[in-house]
Amino acid sequence: MATSFSYWDDCVNHRDLEAMWRVPEVKAEWLKAGEVKGQKVHLSRDPDGQPYLTQTEMRAVTDIIIRRNFPSQIDPRMVCAIAELESDRQLLVMRTTPNSKELTVGLMQILPKTAHWLMSDLGYGAYGIEGSQALLFQPFTNVYFGAAYIRWLSNFEDIARSEEFIVRAYKGGTKRVTHKSTLQFWKSYLLAKESFPSR
Repeated sequence: MATSFSYWDDCVNHRDLEAMWRVPEVKAEWLKAGEVKGQKVHLSRDPDGQPYLTQTEMRAVTDIIIRRNFPSQIDPRMVCAIAELESDRQLLVMRTTPNSKELTVGLMQILPKTAHWLMSDLGYGAYGIEGSQALLFQPFTNVYFGAAYIRWLSNFEDIARSEEFIVRAYKGGTKRVTHKSTLQFWKSYLLAKESFPSR
């Protein structure tokens, strides 16, 4: 999967880019970086040249996705903290899961088969991935499916679940919620969540 992005315009649609410009904190950050509305917006790059989202951009993408699709159902800081831990907010990260050796992708490190299941079986279709799993590298698409999975976990087996259950299940699956392998992720999550203030 040779996916590459240089600009926001390469990985978001016009509607989403306009929504980003309307977030005062993003607009201020982009203008300070020399970006001009109406021209292509550069993605930030880490020292290795990999594109990533700033915390401001991550929070804005998350807020927009939640406002449009999951109002009052998900804490944006949960999504941001999970992305922080899973990908360090890097867009093009791919990893294999330890047990199944399946590939997770993008900001939220979502399994492509999970995204397809959420879309086809549960009706989460605001962002389509038909025809190309590479679409999961796009920030709005990836955060949408990560948030949809969080929403599903929050009511797993028709029981309202705790934040700890959701976070540990996100990392290790519903069968490993109480396993020691997900405990450190939970502890790290609590610290990461503090770096994303409430709005």
